[in-house]
Amino acid sequence: MTLHPVLAVTAVAAEADALRPTLDPDLVVVEAVGVGPAAAAAGTARLLARRDYRAVISVGIAGGFPGRADVGATVLATRTIAADLGAESPDGFLPVEELGFGSSVLETDAALLKALVAALPHAITGDVLTLSTVTGTAGTAARLATRFPDAVAEAMEGYGVAIAAAGAGVPFAELRAISNPIGPRDRAAWRLADAFAALRTAAPSLQF
Repeated sequence: MTLHPVLAVTAVAAEADALRPTLDPDLVVVEAVGVGPAAAAAGTARLLARRDYRAVISVGIAGGFPGRADVGATVLATRTIAADLGAESPDGFLPVEELGFGSSVLETDAALLKALVAALPHAITGDVLTLSTVTGTAGTAARLATRFPDAVAEAMEGYGVAIAAAGAGVPFAELRAISNPIGPRDRAAWRLADAFAALRTAAPSLQF
């Protein structure tokens, strides 16, 4: 019986390069597909059409919700949520569910999440938000924290990867390393080295 590899999808080459040195390419194929949910969905769908994979994992760095996931932490998504998929209204944001156009929430495959949690017992679990525009103000951070009390991190690709995986019938999960707190944009305060170190440490968990 052929054991198909896991597909680990990152946004950029630097994330992929952090993963590859510690992985067996026969067990885990790592590919960078671009930034944002559209590029992630299209790139993942293209890869899934070329060969069979037994799981797809969206992997990369992310912003962490203060008090929920600190810089340097590793996060595993229980759900991946398209947090800005919907419409504005005078009474606040309306998610796509309220518009009657589908769902903004995709569940992580339960068996896949269990395997990752077992391999990464210190990882933080919770919702991971996907945003086309990442948070850069305290006000937006506070609104998101209120709307999504179980959210631990935000990134830009997870929901797109999850949509492609769901369309292909392949189990999906999301793993993130926290590089910065969500809030006012301060690039100088980002600790990318810590986040990439966390990715390298977590990489062997993908070989299940």
